[in-house]
Amino acid sequence: MHKTSAWPLALIYGALIVFASLFPFEGWREQGISPWVFFTARIPPPYWTWFDVNLNVAGYAPLGFLLALAGLRTGWPRAAVPVAALAGALLSLAMEYLQIYLPRRVPSNMDLALNAAGALLGALAAALLERLGAIARWSRFRAQWFVPDARGALVLLALWPWALLFPAALPFGLGQVWERLETALFDLLDDTPFLEWLPLRDEALEPLSQGGELLAVALGLLIPCLLGYCVMRHVGRRVVFALCVALAGVAVTALSAALTYGPTHAWEWQTLPARAGVIAGVAAALALAAVPRRACAALLLLALMLHLNLLNQAPTSAYFAQTLQAWEQGRFIRFYGLGQWLGWIWPYAALVYVVLRVSRREAES
Repeated sequence: MHKTSAWPLALIYGALIVFASLFPFEGWREQGISPWVFFTARIPPPYWTWFDVNLNVAGYAPLGFLLALAGLRTGWPRAAVPVAALAGALLSLAMEYLQIYLPRRVPSNMDLALNAAGALLGALAAALLERLGAIARWSRFRAQWFVPDARGALVLLALWPWALLFPAALPFGLGQVWERLETALFDLLDDTPFLEWLPLRDEALEPLSQGGELLAVALGLLIPCLLGYCVMRHVGRRVVFALCVALAGVAVTALSAALTYGPTHAWEWQTLPARAGVIAGVAAALALAAVPRRACAALLLLALMLHLNLLNQAPTSAYFAQTLQAWEQGRFIRFYGLGQWLGWIWPYAALVYVVLRVSRREAES
């Protein structure tokens, strides 16, 4: 029986499926038909494409894989696959049932069947990898590279590249939400006496200088490196890890730009401050590779607060906001919505994680 990152990853992925299935969460109403009407609809429906087929299977396969892997890792060798497949099918059933109350969504028995098949295929893939010994090899790799209580950090590190996929105003600039929250609060409390309770900003937000952009990019790249250092001991492995984080971050940022603005614009985010920030972030990560884990946690806490303060003391670029408003996301609109939420939440989740980790160590000592 092992502690595994598969359980929290499965729960997070399940929450993302709920988000994608019910987005944009507006227009709920009774439409005067049975919620189960989709069960008797014709298969295939008149409107379907191979893109939809592949998306429905691929969307639930990771959930089945993670649930089966979690079951295998926690001592359920026989129940892991059927429980994972059943859980995926039940989640899909619940989502199709609820979509009948959303006029912009269309429930489908074909979607249900494809989602259930995807969950089953994912669960079978986990069982096959377990039988081939791949899961055991990963366990040995994790034991060699990370400390035993690394589950929370590994979950956050696995989500970091996905959080970068939604285009940000600044490379690695996750968590720039305070201006948006302030505007939302003013809109919510408008024409109410509670509007006077909100604090007024003394000065208008000012754009970051080039030096500020450099520092924000460097910190954005340094933060996941320090997060990994908190659960790693070996200096050489930390160096390899930092270089892999930098390569992954640059590659995903380029992919995000290519998906957003077209392949010819994949590297236009590399302005002079951005390039210098990447170099400074990698240099800082390598320089801190020998720092003890407890000190890394303290530095991570400091880096997160400084990074979030820098980003949220600057306004979102007007040109960037206008670009996003005019941007046609097409079939990937729910996918990008997930990435946007991950980009907003990730640094705050990392902040909560490191505070809990430091406080737990202090309590134990």
